[in-house]
Amino acid sequence: MNKQEVAQFELETLELLKNVMDPEIEINIVDLGLIYELYYDGNKKINIVMTFSTPACPLGETIKTAIIETIKQQHSDFTTIIDVVFYPEWNTTMVSEDGKRILGL
Repeated sequence: MNKQEVAQFELETLELLKNVMDPEIEINIVDLGLIYELYYDGNKKINIVMTFSTPACPLGETIKTAIIETIKQQHSDFTTIIDVVFYPEWNTTMVSEDGKRILGL
């Protein structure tokens, strides 16, 4: 894959991840701003850097599992690596315009 194809695949994967909801807030993790980075290596490996709305998120593992399962539904032979970080700390400015509309911000 060339750089343009990789970039397109990454955008498509972000769109796919809009199917993963934060179960406490009832908004998808992309519009909520939880996905900081998503990289595709061009060889069936996706790396995601993300956060949770709070470091003590009780459903963090549920969200991570949902991400992996959602990607596997489209790309069954891909590996997904998720790195959870808390810097920068999540805040409401990270919510997309669509997300803000849903949340009434």
